[in-house]
Amino acid sequence: MYTILDLYDLEHSLAGDYLRQFTYPWEALKGIKDLILALGPTLDKAEYEERSEHVWVHKTAQVFPSAYLGAPCIIGPETEVRHCAFLRGSALVGANCVVGNSVELKNVILFDHVQTPHYNYVGDSILGYYSHMGAGSITSNVKSDKTPVVVHNGTENIETGLKKFGAMLGDHVEVGCNSVLNPGTVIGRNSNVYPTSCVRGVVPEKSIWKNSGDVVAKHE
Repeated sequence: MYTILDLYDLEHSLAGDYLRQFTYPWEALKGIKDLILALGPTLDKAEYEERSEHVWVHKTAQVFPSAYLGAPCIIGPETEVRHCAFLRGSALVGANCVVGNSVELKNVILFDHVQTPHYNYVGDSILGYYSHMGAGSITSNVKSDKTPVVVHNGTENIETGLKKFGAMLGDHVEVGCNSVLNPGTVIGRNSNVYPTSCVRGVVPEKSIWKNSGDVVAKHE
């Protein structure tokens, strides 16, 4: 329930071919910077402009003057990067995305139609097709004791070897306002997180994470 193919439709990201070489999505985090540096020069110059060194922006994207685009990054077609957004670098943002007011991105892949619209921090994470971060929700990407992140799935513990690992959101995941996704969180496709939740571990697809930490199946 937490492999790349379990979580993502790879046709909806420029990173699709890159991700196919891995089994688990967190294995891709270390190579995001190099991926962007390799992809950028191959982009159609009739569609993308290199606004500064290693910063490629589609000509249909809207980037507010107050936004900061750190290298390397790619901003896809019809995407909005709004007032005071801070893209620290190594951000691959897909088509029709929203990177909103005061949002910070760092070492991330955002699939097409992802929304991070208000006061979000997303670091060392991959957000799937049509996933949405409610206002104020964040990915926490470093443990308080600075030890490597472990993915917890019931009694199963998967060692990642990564000291920085935020969250993996599958396609069509909805994260409620002011929620914290703890390091190593993996949320399956079509799942919801209640507002103000503190989430950790693996949340199965088609589930609802409630504030108490209870997880229930969604009814069709």
